[in-house]
Amino acid sequence: MSTYFAEHNFDVVRNPKVHVRIDDARHFVETTSETFDAITSDPLDPWVKGAAMLYTVEFFQMAKRHLNPGGVVTLFVQLYESNTEAVKSEIGTFLEVFPDGIVFGNTNEGKGYDLVLVGQNQPTKIDVDAIQAKLQRPEYEPVARSLRQIGMTSAVDLFATYAGRKPDLEPWLRDATLNRDSNLRLQYLAGLGLNLYQADVIYADMLKHVSKMPEDLFVASDATRQRLFAAIHTAQGR
Repeated sequence: MSTYFAEHNFDVVRNPKVHVRIDDARHFVETTSETFDAITSDPLDPWVKGAAMLYTVEFFQMAKRHLNPGGVVTLFVQLYESNTEAVKSEIGTFLEVFPDGIVFGNTNEGKGYDLVLVGQNQPTKIDVDAIQAKLQRPEYEPVARSLRQIGMTSAVDLFATYAGRKPDLEPWLRDATLNRDSNLRLQYLAGLGLNLYQADVIYADMLKHVSKMPEDLFVASDATRQRLFAAIHTAQGR
């Protein structure tokens, strides 16, 4: 299959820097002594048997311990075929371990579709101008091309997807059920969302609590900051 998708993933499987390991994700992280600059988790739907194990407090703690200084953990959270209780559980559990974590939203025709959660061992700082400069360098052209393919032509477009942090979302997450190894409650909650299509409702409800601009998160020139915050306002429908 790697051959057929090579055009879209830049033939990553044949990149000499890439080593493919066939293993259960959690087992690999739990048994390796390696540490990483980035750990990204894009599990199956959390109602699939076993998938909820990749959304627990204990798994996120394990991933956190395997980060290099400055390393990043990201988690995919679907809003489609889900419900508010499941989404709250996923976000609330992640932010329990990464209290400085960030939520970024992906929309479809302006409506909520899915999320990416970002966590580090320390508060995150994003230098928007520096990232824009990288995107203009020849060695980052594949990254820039990938972003253009999904309608993002700049770093401002990319970070306009900002959708909140723990201080914003605490009132919304007050009744969130933490997903732990000892209960795997998420698997049950997510199962109740099967065949539901409430992504836009869930996302809009979450964004009601995100009113402040993240002044301390983004490092940027005044001009870039103004463009970015205007773009965030627009993306959030404000």
